[in-house]
Amino acid sequence: MTTPAAVDRSGADRRERLADLLEATPPATRAREAEATVLPVLAPLARLVPHGGLAKGTITEATDTSLLLGLAAGPATADPHAWSAAVGLPDLGLAAAAGYGIDLRRLLVADHPGQYAVEVITALAAACPVVLAAAPTGIPPRTLDRLAAHLRRTGTVLITPGPWPGAQLRLQVTAGRWSGLGDGHGQLTGRRARVSVTGRGSAVRARSAEMWLPDAAGAVAPVVSEGAGAGEDEAVAALA
Repeated sequence: MTTPAAVDRSGADRRERLADLLEATPPATRAREAEATVLPVLAPLARLVPHGGLAKGTITEATDTSLLLGLAAGPATADPHAWSAAVGLPDLGLAAAAGYGIDLRRLLVADHPGQYAVEVITALAAACPVVLAAAPTGIPPRTLDRLAAHLRRTGTVLITPGPWPGAQLRLQVTAGRWSGLGDGHGQLTGRRARVSVTGRGSAVRARSAEMWLPDAAGAVAPVVSEGAGAGEDEAVAALA
């Protein structure tokens, strides 16, 4: 009779063998496999998500609008011919979307889908690698399950402010500070933010990183510590 200890050991052995096989796989092969299964994200966000991108056919929660647009900008800038869609997000901000790198000429918008939100998302998923959508309200779980299955078939990534049942990843801004304002005057020029991510499966380990969200140009950018001025030092203190 197989004992529980033997079962646990067998599972550990399989995991070790799989890890050895992965290590032996050439980097070029791993890169091709990742390209086939994930959509790329912008470099500052890539270090936070498993395999450096968003797994195709999955749902990701991004509780901050800048994160929502920053995640959508990765696939949009990687493939200039790809279309994106926004459903049920009338306050999304098209100027901000353009600043993050989303081509508005290839952005389909359905601000008020009403009771037909699932049908609209389903139709758009057939043509768009990325769909931004408001969190569902009053939709039966079985309907959401069918939508999730459709996303897996099409490989479309759905990004939502959340909460969305069954989401694989959740990204949020846990701390941040805007720069550019003086003593009652000035103009906002950027936000230095700490972004954290949690999830299921390979993303179960929480991760976090600091970045400009957005920077002075309205885009996602890495934080460069070298040569930080006094204002940046204050921002670091505010994030600590």
